[in-house]
Amino acid sequence: MHFIPVRSIQRFLLALLACLAPFLSPAQLGRTQVHLILDSDTARPGDTVMAGVRLQMPDGWHTYWRNSGASGIPTKIVWDFPPGVTNGDILWPLPKKTDDGEFTTYIYEGEVVLLVPLKIAEDFNPEDSNPRTIELKAKVSWLECRESCMPGKADVSAKLIISEKLQSSTNANIIASWNTKVPRLSFPPNFRNQWEMQTSDSTRPVVISYQRAFTGEGGGAAKLDSIDFFPYASDQFEVQPATEVISASHDFQIRKVIKKFSGNWPKEISGVIVMTAGGERAGGEVTLHITDPTGAVTATASTPQSLWLMLLYAFIGGLILNVMPCVFPVIALKILGFVQQSQNERAHIFRHGLIYALGVLVSFLVLAGLVISAQHAGGNASWGMQLQSPVFTLVLTLLTLLVALNLFGLFEVTVHGHVMSQADKLAAQDGIAGTFFNGVLATLLATPCTAPFLAPALGFAFTQPPAIIVAMFLAVGMGLAFPYIILSWQPAWLKFLPRPGAWMEKFKMAMGFPMLATTMWLYSFNAKRFGESGPLRIGLFLVATAMAVWIWGQFVQHGRKGKIIAALCSLILIFSTGAFAFSKDAPSTWQPWSPEAVDKARADGHPVLVDFTADWCTTCQVNKHVAIDVASTQSKLKEIGAVSLVGDNTDNSPAIGAELKKFERAGVPLVLIYPKDRTRQPIVLPPLLTPGIVQAALDEAGK
Repeated sequence: MHFIPVRSIQRFLLALLACLAPFLSPAQLGRTQVHLILDSDTARPGDTVMAGVRLQMPDGWHTYWRNSGASGIPTKIVWDFPPGVTNGDILWPLPKKTDDGEFTTYIYEGEVVLLVPLKIAEDFNPEDSNPRTIELKAKVSWLECRESCMPGKADVSAKLIISEKLQSSTNANIIASWNTKVPRLSFPPNFRNQWEMQTSDSTRPVVISYQRAFTGEGGGAAKLDSIDFFPYASDQFEVQPATEVISASHDFQIRKVIKKFSGNWPKEISGVIVMTAGGERAGGEVTLHITDPTGAVTATASTPQSLWLMLLYAFIGGLILNVMPCVFPVIALKILGFVQQSQNERAHIFRHGLIYALGVLVSFLVLAGLVISAQHAGGNASWGMQLQSPVFTLVLTLLTLLVALNLFGLFEVTVHGHVMSQADKLAAQDGIAGTFFNGVLATLLATPCTAPFLAPALGFAFTQPPAIIVAMFLAVGMGLAFPYIILSWQPAWLKFLPRPGAWMEKFKMAMGFPMLATTMWLYSFNAKRFGESGPLRIGLFLVATAMAVWIWGQFVQHGRKGKIIAALCSLILIFSTGAFAFSKDAPSTWQPWSPEAVDKARADGHPVLVDFTADWCTTCQVNKHVAIDVASTQSKLKEIGAVSLVGDNTDNSPAIGAELKKFERAGVPLVLIYPKDRTRQPIVLPPLLTPGIVQAALDEAGK
């Protein structure tokens, strides 16, 4: 199960504090001074200019690196350029690693310059007259902390002259100095990174080894004063801050511990190797591929302890099957039959019990063999990777949902009549053979009740090696057979069994709720893999499947009339909503709404479509999927050169609230279309839309 790490909760609280920044007074918006500096005053088309966002913090205050660590938020930069200027990624200088005994963070103290390369297009031709000056703007947001933390934000800008030559600025030396602090070391592919034995289900150490780590001026290998690995952040796992240095001479070897939040063990980790020698600190970016000791990339592993725990759960699951309504009533009858066949001789009774249990176990071995065959037919080359497949996880989600609905009594699982008749003939034989096939028959008879519990075992088994599949199914079979073994050993204990009754049906239904919880857990992390509207599409598919199953159980399995119509309705529900669930979101052309974005687009001569919406607004989602995000409307938007802006009011934006009041709307949806003629007022569309309504308004706006 995926647990939310404490670090994520801390970041959420800090992000919430940052969201409050617009409502704080200037004195509360932080003490850090921020400036935008350039290494050039003039540049030519085709040149690359290095920009620097310079943050100067007061004594005792700090800001954060790209991976802030256990707390904090990295500095963010949102650029605003004229067309023809593009920015690269932020070049982050090496941070300082701090540990206050509780949290480890990666910070900048005093001052830092975040460098960003800006590319001037070859055909860049600003409209201003000579000298042609352009303004480069950026919105910078950060979190600065001492004992407490404050969010900060600033709008910064700098001017650049486009001319026939490249001329350095007075800030060129500052930028050059900070450029030397960006991780620059280039490591040949000499790393060997190996997993060690798991220390728990969620943590595992990895040893990082490298030869000829740091070369001094004399050309020989220098003794390292310290070595560390600063990881980049991941939502799936955390490289814990503690670093154990195993060796720091000509080759270095360190041990890090990885904590897994969800999914499989990572195949690779990225970050910066930081080394200090002779008082000099240097670092280099690396992506480390992790192998097992034999050299094969390891995706997942199970410790003996966790395997035994899984087998224990499987055994308990088999025991629980005995309480199901189609299993429990026959236990006493079977044991009494053993007694009659053995003429009350305890050794013979116990032998029949063991043979009967053997028949149950052989049945489960056959099931295990079928699973292994299906697994190999599917071409799985590695174990434990299936939950990374959205389709496989969706199938597993449907499987657990069907299990829950079966336990709630919405439909039944039955065995084909021919199979049952053949098994009944074999079970009718006298002696040991009859007892063995009685065990096989008992497994088949129990199918309507055991199938729901075997379904998760099947789903789990598809992610495991063959040996574990066999062990898991044998454990479930042993749990199912265990009462027969014990009671054939001590038939007198039959008097302690509770009487069959209505309580068994209630128990069966109660078991449906844990299955439903499993369905929700799988849905929670898998639905978003199907795109922005994935949670809605997959959710509707699951609801439609539940309805189809109800129709099947009520009108096909238990109905007398209209069975064919009911079956067709079930299939239509599943296939129609299934097609909708697997449809793909169209590539997004939406940009965030703001009054400035509207003004800029209209100033550039574009019509503007603005959709004020919210995730919880059903009408908004219907409008989007039926009338706006359809091919004909998107084609019309391209035809007239319109800009699409979205105002997301899911979390109650004051700016959007003011815009809604301006157009006399109490809430979303509100769709506006601004004509490219800036003297004309926006066209306000009705709450319920069709493609025709939207496209007619776009035609009008494009005139």
